[in-house]
Amino acid sequence: MSIRTERVASVIREALSSPLSTLGKELDAGFVTVTHVRMSKDLRHAKVYLSVFGGKTPPEQALKKIEFRAPEIRRELGRNIRLRFTPELQFFLDDTLENMERIQQLLKDANSD
Repeated sequence: MSIRTERVASVIREALSSPLSTLGKELDAGFVTVTHVRMSKDLRHAKVYLSVFGGKTPPEQALKKIEFRAPEIRRELGRNIRLRFTPELQFFLDDTLENMERIQQLLKDANSD
């Protein structure tokens, strides 16, 4: 990514953190955090990676509910940042933490043998 896309991704990540955290509480999804954002070169599309942890709602269901409310989230984002175009948002679950735990467990099992 270029420096410009990285800067815009950082601004979007910060701007989305509060509304998504509030939405996570509304949906009983627990802690919803934005782990990272990837922008297209033309800054019109943003892939938002979320971590959902500690809620009554499974992460997959929480993601579907967040995707359903994406237009509302996009409008709020447009009010909070100053860009020529408010990017289209796509939400994905970030499974980095789960993969890390699985690798640690595999290493622990290999060391015990």
